[in-house]
Amino acid sequence: MTKTNAGRFFEDYAVGQVIRHAVPRTISGGERALYHALYPARGALYSSDAFAGASGLPAAPIDDLAAFHVVFGKTVPDVSLNAVANLGYAEGRWLQPVYAGDTLRSESEVIGVKQNSNGKSGVVWVRTRGLNQRDETVMEYVRWVMVRKRDLDAPAPATVIPELAPAVPAEMLVVPEGLNFSSYDFDLAGEPHRWGDYAVGEQIDHVDGVTIEEAEHMLATRLWQNTAKVHFDATFRPDGKRLIYGGHVISMARALSFNGLANAQVIAGLNGGAHANPCFAGDTVRAWSEVLDRAETGAPGVGALRLRLVATTGEAFALRGEDGKYLPEVLLDLDYWALVPM
Repeated sequence: MTKTNAGRFFEDYAVGQVIRHAVPRTISGGERALYHALYPARGALYSSDAFAGASGLPAAPIDDLAAFHVVFGKTVPDVSLNAVANLGYAEGRWLQPVYAGDTLRSESEVIGVKQNSNGKSGVVWVRTRGLNQRDETVMEYVRWVMVRKRDLDAPAPATVIPELAPAVPAEMLVVPEGLNFSSYDFDLAGEPHRWGDYAVGEQIDHVDGVTIEEAEHMLATRLWQNTAKVHFDATFRPDGKRLIYGGHVISMARALSFNGLANAQVIAGLNGGAHANPCFAGDTVRAWSEVLDRAETGAPGVGALRLRLVATTGEAFALRGEDGKYLPEVLLDLDYWALVPM
């Protein structure tokens, strides 16, 4: 009897299947320190217990994307170990903050499958929930991934493509309990810009760039326990290169966006996202943002901005070519909601 796990292949998934992922992980301050070492993350709410306390929270939470990476990493051995690529995200919501001492685990439900025309792979859609030690859902999101087939002669399953909302409605966003930006300290946060200072359609060049190195992305991938072969095994791809974990690009772009969006403190929703082109060690990543929408919330002093965050190795504000396809230098196109002081 084989005791090792080769991972699931496309034909192993069926709509309605629920997967409980191993292994639960207790979060400590170490995750915060490593996250801030890997990325130039400077969000005041996540850096300072005192700032968080003045904003109505019991302590500084773990960065929203750090919590996302922990939840995501748990799913990899069951969802994307044999992936060709992670394709996109939708319907993501952060439902409550994660603090040091919380234990996170993940569950996923298969909500869609579609075999590709080449018969060698297919797309699998899953809805994933991250839960804490009290079985409370701290976040949820949908992602879809292209997965290889084990047996090319295996019959194609019935195609099921889930209907996904184009964006999380603003009224569905969850503001962390107690969050209050009425006495927000703009000096300590790093920038003076309020919710009302941003206009729909405004574009922001975040100016700075970071060159990705093999060592840091391998450390990040191990930290989040992401075991996808394309990130570890240089023999897995014909070009002999290891793909940079898409979450590494997301976090790098989000950290770079501090310059211009320092007060976009809390990620509350993930409307959509695409890893447009692969990223490799040696690439220099830059970021730019566009304001897509604004909304008020019921929390004191708290507003919401819907933002497009683009990571690129090229120029700011260049996204698609005349053919409508992403330009080859575009790495990430992410649509998300952030909570900001009004």
